[in-house]
Amino acid sequence: MVKGLFTSWTGMANEQKRLDVITNNLANAATTGYKKDGVTNQSFRNLLTYKVKDMSENYTDKQIGKMSLGVKIGEVYTNYDQGSFRSTGNTFDFAIQGKGFFNVSTTDKNGNEVVKYTRDGSFTMDQSGKLVDVNGNTLMGEGGEITIPDNTANVKVDENGGIYADGVFVDKIKLTDFTDYSYLKKQGDSFYLAQDGATQLDSTAKIQQGYTEQSNVNVVAEMTSMIAITRAYEANQKVIQTIDGTLDLAANSVGKV
Repeated sequence: MVKGLFTSWTGMANEQKRLDVITNNLANAATTGYKKDGVTNQSFRNLLTYKVKDMSENYTDKQIGKMSLGVKIGEVYTNYDQGSFRSTGNTFDFAIQGKGFFNVSTTDKNGNEVVKYTRDGSFTMDQSGKLVDVNGNTLMGEGGEITIPDNTANVKVDENGGIYADGVFVDKIKLTDFTDYSYLKKQGDSFYLAQDGATQLDSTAKIQQGYTEQSNVNVVAEMTSMIAITRAYEANQKVIQTIDGTLDLAANSVGKV
């Protein structure tokens, strides 16, 4: 009976983690380039139950079944499905049609250059002509940091990522893909860092100028999941209350007889 308390508690802790992930998805439903997270569940290792010193089995220890020790979080994963496109009309807004990531350059706290990967294609041109995002990260091209030589030039970007200022080729936007996205570690809401073992690929995706990719969060589906999680949490809570009441009767009522 006391084991039921533990099993119910693991269920409540699991639902709480799932709720945290869903609320983060909902909070970033309007974040450009955001990819929603999900959670997998798995049971604890099964516990074998044996008959020990049982005369009916001629004192032979015998397995009589398995008991699950509850549930735990398997892993938190990221869904990389493409989101919908929104037309902005802005010259330096880009959307990736297909698989791949923009490369942006930044520096860590030690002053070392770090390359991050993102699907957020909202950029602006700073005073030096570099294309930067809202966090100050610089968009990378095949030749390094992209810099527009004349900030008054008419800038066009073709579907292959080629950048032209007044018809003159400047650089090509660098897109990177990976063989296995499990080697990407999410940093913040829409940035990723490549971990040891990540294998890069040249992306064959196309770029659409004047568009941004929205998050792939389905708000209705997430709200429905939130309701289901709340009900599952309450069910585990009621199990604990029931077992607690039974233990109270066993200790204070039956024990008096």
